Amino acid sequence: MRINRAMLLRLAHDAVEKSVAEDRTIMAIYLQGSLLGESPLIGNTADIDLFFIHSDEVPVEREIVRISDEVHLDISHHSHQLYRQPRELRVHPWLGPAVYGCKILHDPQHFLDFVQASVRGQFNTPSNVMNRVQKQATHARQMWRFLYDDPHPPATKDAVLYMRTLEHAANAIAGINGRNLTERRFLVDFPQVAEEVGRPGLYNGFLGLLGAASMDMAKLNGWFEEWRIAYGALRDDQVPMRLHRYRLFYYERAIQALLGSRSPQDVLWPLWHTWTHIIGVLPAQAEQRLAWQAAGEQLGLLGEAFGERIDALDAYLDQVEELLETWGRNNGV
Repeated sequence: MRINRAMLLRLAHDAVEKSVAEDRTIMAIYLQGSLLGESPLIGNTADIDLFFIHSDEVPVEREIVRISDEVHLDISHHSHQLYRQPRELRVHPWLGPAVYGCKILHDPQHFLDFVQASVRGQFNTPSNVMNRVQKQATHARQMWRFLYDDPHPPATKDAVLYMRTLEHAANAIAGINGRNLTERRFLVDFPQVAEEVGRPGLYNGFLGLLGAASMDMAKLNGWFEEWRIAYGALRDDQVPMRLHRYRLFYYERAIQALLGSRSPQDVLWPLWHTWTHIIGVLPAQAEQRLAWQAAGEQLGLLGEAFGERIDALDAYLDQVEELLETWGRNNGV
């Protein structure tokens, strides 16, 4: 199926019409994510990120709705209470940028119009920017401290925590310009993020923290095959929404496209990030763990080299914190 942005937007509007006709608790719906840009597709696949705001409490926080193998709806359900304090939303590192840049698709009571206008009012003041990015950087430092203070052979939970630390660090940088990096395009967009803050070397430094120097195309292709085997071993009653079976093509085709791109190293984030979460869901004795463990040791993200990565992460966080401090001084914060 040939997919383009106009088609995806039509699908989003169709989903909104159907949902509001079936659920009278929906107060507002907004669109977020890659569909707001001009290039939402990777590997001819895309998700449509919709946020439903309800007048009642929500029984389900997230659901995945299949449109085709290539396209699915990723719907988050929120209570309206979450949006009642626009001042707090302005400094929320995730919801703030989401509301600021969203496209409102349904809002008959103009509830979300008011919230968005309030958030946008002082969103880019230096104090609010600094508040958001400092939260990201502080979370990254706290998680690093946990890894540093309790040295031990890394388990799956440590690999997950390491990736969360990297995610917060990178988004502290991206947040200076009101952005958040998304999973599939994380390393694709990171060079521009680093350029925008005048620190292009942060991209290569980030690749180093992922062990990019240890990879080659043969290894990447082999790891991708093992990733597919592990994903296929997931049971529907085990998986979180992020690993729903309807998202398999969404990840698989993106990984294939990145492997065939001019910057195949950019595949490391979606590949290792999702693979690690997959292993975290599979049983502890699952045979699929062996290939993941071997790949992690080659990358230095597991095994004896993990301690060196923690030390390197400390130095990287120093750079991020220095960047934020400099930006704050230059902008009167």
